[in-house]
Amino acid sequence: MSGEGTDASPLRVGVIGVGVISKQYFASLPKLANLKLVAVADINEARAAEVAAEQGVVSRTVDELLASDDIDAIINLTIPAAHVEVGLRALAAGKHVFAEKPLGLSTAEARALIDAQSGVDANGRGLRVGSAPDTVLGTGIQTARRVVDDGTIGEVLGAAVHWSAPGHERWHPAPAFYYQPGGGPLYDMGPYYLTSLVHLLGPVKRVSGVARRSARERVIGSGPNQGEAIPVNVDTHITALLQHESGVASTVTVSFEVWATRSPKFEVYGSLGTVAVPDPNRFSDPVEVFTAGAEDWVEVPASAGYRDAGRGYGLSDLAAALASGTPHRASGEIAFHVLDIMESIMTAAASHEIVELTSTAERPDIVPLSDTPAG
Repeated sequence: MSGEGTDASPLRVGVIGVGVISKQYFASLPKLANLKLVAVADINEARAAEVAAEQGVVSRTVDELLASDDIDAIINLTIPAAHVEVGLRALAAGKHVFAEKPLGLSTAEARALIDAQSGVDANGRGLRVGSAPDTVLGTGIQTARRVVDDGTIGEVLGAAVHWSAPGHERWHPAPAFYYQPGGGPLYDMGPYYLTSLVHLLGPVKRVSGVARRSARERVIGSGPNQGEAIPVNVDTHITALLQHESGVASTVTVSFEVWATRSPKFEVYGSLGTVAVPDPNRFSDPVEVFTAGAEDWVEVPASAGYRDAGRGYGLSDLAAALASGTPHRASGEIAFHVLDIMESIMTAAASHEIVELTSTAERPDIVPLSDTPAG
């Protein structure tokens, strides 16, 4: 990528979309020396103005923010249906993009984001696309990866994921988008687990799956629309079998239909032991290991990842990679591969066939134990 490694000044950041998740990004940005928040925008301009005042920055319309010369990178926190449109407009304006997950509603539309990285920014650096979840860069998943890479559990044979809840309408004040294309438990929560599986075990080669939804009515449980029914246009209970390119098999179940469970959330199984992987929706929960001959689980001290990280560290990692001319870890390519995995699971569920993936992704370098991407 031309011109990279020559400019270590902070990336000037604009945020588009100031909904619930934006609060977590705003909490992290002041800790990241290689990022500088400049402006925010939202289709609800009054809300954008309110958030801008809270953050001590300016509010602009979406069009104004995308055209701004004092913005180097966009954090795209819009609804999934707008991720590709907003991302393409940002890239066309010469800005790097870090998007919330999923990268797009389909691989067909998201491919354009990957291809559009051929442009350059105002400093002549190749444009980059990054994507959530960047929780995978915290000490939780990265320490689990260190355990796997070091051979502590021997030859890795498989992994099991189970994430479930009754449904996001029980806590989210505006949950309708979770039940439209781009939502559901697979596209909403699946990226945390699937991205972690790619970091831990490498890319996926083929998948099979089963999906269904119940007939129960979904009702908003809080906020100004409490009691309002939500249309459900996605499957809400999905089980999949994944074969990684390495030969390792992973089973994944994600659901908005489970009222309670004692099932493990995330485990990796090897010939010499098991890793209990922490919740990949969080950054820094502890890793536990049970090895052959042991009497109990042992907590593993953090040995890799960004300490006390938060949302936004993926863009900071991208900024550090720009400065050094190296690949960033929460990349668009991985997000595209994860989108392909999810899309293929749903294709397999509909066709009752095994689906071969058409994409792959490089397993990113492990994150050395550090405080921030900037050092």
